[in-house]
Amino acid sequence: MPRICIYSGSSFGASPEYAAAASAFGTACARRGLGIVYGGGRVGLMGVLADAALAAGGEVIGVIPKAMIAEERAHQNLTELISVDSMHERKHRMAQLADAFVALPGGIGTLEELSEVFTWLQLGLHLKPVGILNVNGFYDLLLQFLIHLRDQQFLTPDHLSMLTVADDPYSLLDRLTATQHTPVPKPVHHTPGT
Repeated sequence: MPRICIYSGSSFGASPEYAAAASAFGTACARRGLGIVYGGGRVGLMGVLADAALAAGGEVIGVIPKAMIAEERAHQNLTELISVDSMHERKHRMAQLADAFVALPGGIGTLEELSEVFTWLQLGLHLKPVGILNVNGFYDLLLQFLIHLRDQQFLTPDHLSMLTVADDPYSLLDRLTATQHTPVPKPVHHTPGT
């Protein structure tokens, strides 16, 4: 698992624990020789993550749409900054470069990116580990909702178990590096009588 794609907020959030966790995760990745692929920003948790990994000697690759570079949101001191034309291209390129995916606290963009790569895992489009760093219970409500989806039979128990969750950077990295997914077929449900 040489590179992890990390999704996180472009804001700092309401608690200083979020920035502390982003910094700790960036440092932990660098110390383990794991490169980071992320959205290329210098703001919010994204910037904290990148700065911490770089300070610890890690590789940090940013992927950012040209429009955001023009708005001066891009981090200019990365190992590599890849400029793309669209958000769709950004997500595709990040997924290509990564061997695993992790969501730190963030907003609707982070949630959308996490949902997409978890969906791809469920569909067998990739078998890369997908994890959540659940800082101070930030993702508790999402995890409860995923259990609700399972209980309502819209998500199988096997697929739900493919999501790795931990509240500590080192525990999460330990679990992700030990993860070896195999395809789990998604059930196909036909209309009764067809």
